[in-house]
Amino acid sequence: MTTAPPGPQPARPGPRIGVLGSYGGFNIGDESILTCVLRCLRAQRPDAGLVVFSRNAEHTRAHHPDADEVVDWEGVSRNQVLDTLASLDLLILGGGGILYDGEARRYLRLVRAAQERGVRTFSYAVGAGPLREPDDREAVRTVLAEMDDVVVRDEESKLVLEEVGVERDVIVTADPALLLEPEPFTDEMMRHEGVPTDSRLVGMSVREPGRAAEKLDEGDYHALLADVADFLVRRLDAHVVFLPMERHDVRHAHAVLSHMTAPDKGRILHGSYSPGQVLGFMRHLDLAVGMRLHFVIFAALSGLPVLPLPYSGKVFDFARRMGAPALVGVAREQAGLLLAEVDRLWDEYPERREDLRSRVQELSTRARETCARCGVLLDGIDGRAGVSLEPEVPAEAATGAATGADPAVAADPGAEAEPPRPPTAEPRPLGV
Repeated sequence: MTTAPPGPQPARPGPRIGVLGSYGGFNIGDESILTCVLRCLRAQRPDAGLVVFSRNAEHTRAHHPDADEVVDWEGVSRNQVLDTLASLDLLILGGGGILYDGEARRYLRLVRAAQERGVRTFSYAVGAGPLREPDDREAVRTVLAEMDDVVVRDEESKLVLEEVGVERDVIVTADPALLLEPEPFTDEMMRHEGVPTDSRLVGMSVREPGRAAEKLDEGDYHALLADVADFLVRRLDAHVVFLPMERHDVRHAHAVLSHMTAPDKGRILHGSYSPGQVLGFMRHLDLAVGMRLHFVIFAALSGLPVLPLPYSGKVFDFARRMGAPALVGVAREQAGLLLAEVDRLWDEYPERREDLRSRVQELSTRARETCARCGVLLDGIDGRAGVSLEPEVPAEAATGAATGADPAVAADPGAEAEPPRPPTAEPRPLGV
């Protein structure tokens, strides 16, 4: 993995920008988001001082060289954190799914403290929900109302915020990790993990049952996924590789492997890899089946046929946007349906490959919109003339607006019009 140079970095002359999220090496998905957010900010403002508020500063310093400063915000003096907040020009909340019960109020307490000190605040393609606890709902309702711009990563999150009572414009873009670049995962690395390079490979992502199967005990859940893995071994003459996206996934992967009738055809990745390397590994796969959102995103970025196993609204939403099958649940009695979906996915993928590629491209464009909106806000902080959070509309889009026509429908009269979206800025080159 890439490591940051030792020692403090020299101060930069530009704005100081803080980034607050679930960072610190706990989850590959969150780390991929941080990689992309920092890359966006560095492209927007090469002279900016980037400050990351981390749950494990040592890990973040070692693995995110774009960060100029890393601050622990858990288990440290409150005054120390407040002093750092007060030194910022902009605090970015997110990205990632951080506005949910038990956690939302913790993050938003820092956002509120920044607002009270005159710091501008921006919500960077966050995920929201579930939000049932009164304290969390109140924090979301009041703090987001005072933010300079609120951007969420999916429609599900926007609906959650509306239900909570957030009365302001909420912009929907896409997950920042859709802009992640792959890093090499070599044949030597494959051999080190015991993964064959001369066989079909199926990637699987498993986690605790969670909301996907609240009434399903772990034994039945593991057996169900073992049935899927065994089916893929037989159907494709493949090996199944389990990719833990966070540390607790390893236990569930071992449990599924122990239920397989062909455990010799299963492997679990045990090494510590960067998000880019995990994305690079996906390029070796032929098909993917999994629960973790960012596993599904990585599969889509790699052009793989992917079957999401839903455990929350964010996975349903992404599956819908990708045109992938989205099952209602993963109960043991649905094993036949699940296997049939896997079988159909494999058979129909050659005809769907181009559609998937187009959808990924569209979502990546939406992810860049978040970066562009952040750049517009930074222009305002810099005092540049003529800035607005409603950037200029490209000429071709303006033509469609003038006629009242959806540009996609104008190009293809049989196409279904998409819901209108606010105009977006033309993003600066990301350099990725």
